[in-house]
Amino acid sequence: MKNISQLFALVFLLLFSRCGKKQGGIIMTVTGPVSSNEMGITLTHEHILVDFIGADSISEQRWDRGKVIEKALPFLLQIKESGCKTLVECTPEYIGRDPLLLKSLSESSGLNILTNTGYYGAGNNKYLPRHSYTETADQLAARWIGEWNNGIGETSIKPGFIKIGVANGSLSELHKKLIVAAARTHLKTGLTIVSHTGPAIPAFEQLEILRQEGVAPEAFIWVHAQAEKDPGNHVKVARMGAWISLDGLNDNNAEEYVKMIKNLKENKLLDNILLSHDAGWYHPGEPNGGEFRGYATLFEKLVPLLKNEGFSEKEITQLLVLNPAEAFTIRVRRI
Repeated sequence: MKNISQLFALVFLLLFSRCGKKQGGIIMTVTGPVSSNEMGITLTHEHILVDFIGADSISEQRWDRGKVIEKALPFLLQIKESGCKTLVECTPEYIGRDPLLLKSLSESSGLNILTNTGYYGAGNNKYLPRHSYTETADQLAARWIGEWNNGIGETSIKPGFIKIGVANGSLSELHKKLIVAAARTHLKTGLTIVSHTGPAIPAFEQLEILRQEGVAPEAFIWVHAQAEKDPGNHVKVARMGAWISLDGLNDNNAEEYVKMIKNLKENKLLDNILLSHDAGWYHPGEPNGGEFRGYATLFEKLVPLLKNEGFSEKEITQLLVLNPAEAFTIRVRRI
């Protein structure tokens, strides 16, 4: 046990993994455990740094943390000023995950920041390490569980969720293995599964695998659900209990997001929605990290549009505060 905060986290995990009911709990940030009641307004799918060079070439030597902080910090302070309290950073290992960078940014900005464990199979498997092809689901899960138990790398920083990625068609055997590993990691840690998915076909297939593994849909976040153009599938997956993550928000599509949110609200599924931008993206190798897209559209455009459509403050709080707290609370969710 490295410190008292880790003991605190493990005690809470033991308490809340026994029942699987909705109640208070903790989230795990890069600076340690925090009560889920203290998450506040949360952006549930964002990035700071992403490096697309590939798993065979990725290295923290490719970026200067000081320069990344200089570029990203003003954008974090901007959303802090808008009332945001927590940011879920979804860059996985082998694409630029850097927990020490995130810890520095958390301490400088005052935001809670979550990082992750898991592997990303989308992008033609370019970001999967070689051992992921040969290891079993249990071996992969052991790696991810190890990061929860011991911290990431040489740090004491623990993941706050499991991040995987699959292709947008029917699941390959390799990608099925990723979701099985994620399921088994969840059952040992209580970490929520956040899966880059897109269209509905792989979403339904992943949920079936989770069912076979004994994991409830409430443990699964359907990332990039806005890529599914049949709103009826949003309703079907939400009714199963999974989270519908509408997370590609920008200044040009806010009206479309209002339509998707209204569809789920009309079906009494407002409490299954997560909202974010999938923004940020400091790119190593590009001058000054390339173009960094900020995280303000939700506050400056989407919330006013929702209010104009008759959404109450209570409903907006449900979307931005209560739903993220429930989704990322560390708790084993069994069928």
